Amino acid sequence: MTVSGVDDQPAGAQLLELFDTAVGDVYGYLVKRCRNRVEAEDLTAEVFMAGAEAVRRTPPPDLTVAWLIGVARHKLVDHWRRLEREQRRLHAVAAEPGPDTDDPWDVALDVLVARDVLGRLGADHRSVLTLRYVDGLGVADVAAAIDRTLHATEALLTRAKRAFRELYDDACDPGRKEGR
Repeated sequence: MTVSGVDDQPAGAQLLELFDTAVGDVYGYLVKRCRNRVEAEDLTAEVFMAGAEAVRRTPPPDLTVAWLIGVARHKLVDHWRRLEREQRRLHAVAAEPGPDTDDPWDVALDVLVARDVLGRLGADHRSVLTLRYVDGLGVADVAAAIDRTLHATEALLTRAKRAFRELYDDACDPGRKEGR
């Protein structure tokens, strides 16, 4: 069905006539492509609002079901773009560090303190901690690398972690021992 403003009937009235026959087609087109019926209903309303705006132009377009489906296609693409922008914004907000997030500079400073502390440890402690936590070896692999038994390596790791923790805490809070 074609509706044109050239006929005796005004374009707005012709759009109303076309609405009765085309609303099912437009809605059917959109509902098959949308996430839910509410979105399809909203987009269908947007299509006919765009049709109402179009009939005010001079000269008004030839209004057909095919033209309305074309408008529906454009409204659907706009809708998907809007959803994508919203998702990007939500992801960006979620990725932004909040006020309670640690400053990356603090992490870098902690790494520097950890390197300093590691350098102050004895050779056995430094090597076992480096193999286990920096190189990522399992305890059995660390034991093989330093030529010790598994149990001796576990005990050495425990002593090395305790020594590291004490030196690290002292380096981060020098006045800590005075409060004991």
